[in-house]
Amino acid sequence: MARYTGPKSKIARKFGEPIYGPDKALERRNYPSGQHGLARRRRKISEYGVQLKEKQKAKYTYGLLEKQFRILFEKAERAGGVTGEVLLQMLECRLDNVVYRLGIAPTRAAARQLVSHRHITVNGGVCNIPSAAVKAGDVVAVREKSKALEVVADSLRSNRVSKYSWLEWDGASMSGKLLNVPERSDIPENIKEQLIVELYSK
Repeated sequence: MARYTGPKSKIARKFGEPIYGPDKALERRNYPSGQHGLARRRRKISEYGVQLKEKQKAKYTYGLLEKQFRILFEKAERAGGVTGEVLLQMLECRLDNVVYRLGIAPTRAAARQLVSHRHITVNGGVCNIPSAAVKAGDVVAVREKSKALEVVADSLRSNRVSKYSWLEWDGASMSGKLLNVPERSDIPENIKEQLIVELYSK
C-alpha cells in the first residue's frame, strides 16, 4: 500500500498549516523547517511555485501520492463541471476520508489503516480499499467485531460529525450515511483548487 511515511511536522511547517491535525511543533515554530526557515519566508515565490505548493498541500492533506493524485485529476477533468471542485468532491468521497469525517478515526492516516485492516463495511460488506469511492446513499459502518476497538471508541467521543451537513451518523449502530456529495462551500479544507487546475493545464 503506497503512502507517505516521512516526517509530518516538517510538512505541516512547510505549509504553515496543521494539515495532519494539531501539532505542537507547528505551534512553537510556525515557519518553514531548515536552517533558512525564517529567511525563506521573505523570498518571492514564482507563479509555478505557488501552484505546485497548492497541489502538494492537497496531496499531503488527503494522503495521496503523485500518481494517484494525477489519475484522480484526470477523472475529475473527464467528469464535466468545474474541474477543481469535482476534484475536491472526489477526494472527500474517498472511503478513508469519509471514515475520518464521520469521526470513526482521529486522522486520515488512522482511517486508512482501519479500512485496510478490514474494520470498515460499506453497505454491509467489508471494504479494505481506502480509495474506494463512496456514493450518495451508501452506508459506512464499523464492522461488528471491531466496535470495541479503543481507537474507534476514543475518536467517536469527540463527536466531530455534527459539523458536516452531508453526513448522517447513527451512534447506536456505529454507522454513517453519505447523504449527498458535498458542495465546495461545505468542504472546510483551505485549498485553492483553481491553482491545481492551472498547474496541470500547463
